[in-house]
Amino acid sequence: MTSTTLRTLSLTVLAAAALMAGCASNVPLDDKNAGGAAPITSANAYGANANGANNSSVPSTAVAPIVVAPADASANGGDLARVIYFDFDSFIVREDSRSAIEGHAKRLSAAKDKKALIEGHTDERGGREYNLALGQKRAEAVQKSLTLLGVSADQLEAVSFGALRPAVNGTGEEVWAKNRRAEIKDR
Repeated sequence: MTSTTLRTLSLTVLAAAALMAGCASNVPLDDKNAGGAAPITSANAYGANANGANNSSVPSTAVAPIVVAPADASANGGDLARVIYFDFDSFIVREDSRSAIEGHAKRLSAAKDKKALIEGHTDERGGREYNLALGQKRAEAVQKSLTLLGVSADQLEAVSFGALRPAVNGTGEEVWAKNRRAEIKDR
């Protein structure tokens, strides 16, 4: 292996370990009293519940990643994707978002006066408190990834909007997949 490959592998392992250790929260993610909204249960992303039975309301196939180009590619950040998507009930940064995060890290590290806001979002499923906590964990996961790649923590702010600001209105897996996201916005 080359030194570049070893360095990349080391950074990936460190980022994963830091995300698992650093994103812990005392906010319960299984809020059962969330204003009438049903909390997300133990159904996994493929529709099987804890007993292995198939949940017919969730598709039985995985959803392909969605890549959205920024609204203005000529704006600061060039053609970097500003939206990082997440799997169902997860705040782990996916591998397909790695190049976008690395690009933003290089951009922000090179311009120490620039600041970014990272907004965490969820789909409509789950209670209000659960979705706010999950959105915060998603924003903080992107923030932690950026700081591990050299961006100053002073340049970043992570906030959650939960399910309050959907990218797409409606129901169904395609809509929900577009709403499970963190958005990187320049301030």
